[in-house]
Amino acid sequence: MSEALSILNEDDLVDVVSANDDSTKKTQFTIGDLAKEFDCTLRTLRFYEDKGLLNPKRDGLNRVYNRRDRARLKLVLMGKRVGFSLSEIRDMLDLYDLRDGQVTQLRVALSKFNEQIAVLEDQRKDIEQAIEELSRTVEIVSGMLKHKEAEEA
Repeated sequence: MSEALSILNEDDLVDVVSANDDSTKKTQFTIGDLAKEFDCTLRTLRFYEDKGLLNPKRDGLNRVYNRRDRARLKLVLMGKRVGFSLSEIRDMLDLYDLRDGQVTQLRVALSKFNEQIAVLEDQRKDIEQAIEELSRTVEIVSGMLKHKEAEEA
């Protein structure tokens, strides 16, 4: 996400986010195309649209997504994976519309990234501590089980 947030304009956003895949040649996508590509449900895509994160065009009742929508979806999913809320993701994506030379965008993004790194590091510490405690408990319970089995034998 950080690479994508350091770019100059929306076309660059699409190019950077799509840089390593074959779908960059396509310019339009159906809801099914994106759901399959990103392994998410149609409901998820409609939910992101309702939340203002995606803005597909309509062809009758069909949604038609463009490269920008695809890039935004990729950023949304990356943001969710590292623990950002949809509100935080929307705020960062909306900063592209400010057109202020991206100084504000970059400051906000950097601040949010650093905050999220701190949150994830705290979570990692908690997880490591929980694993240590659980491992000690497994050793104790295993010892108790062996002792009880030996008494029964």
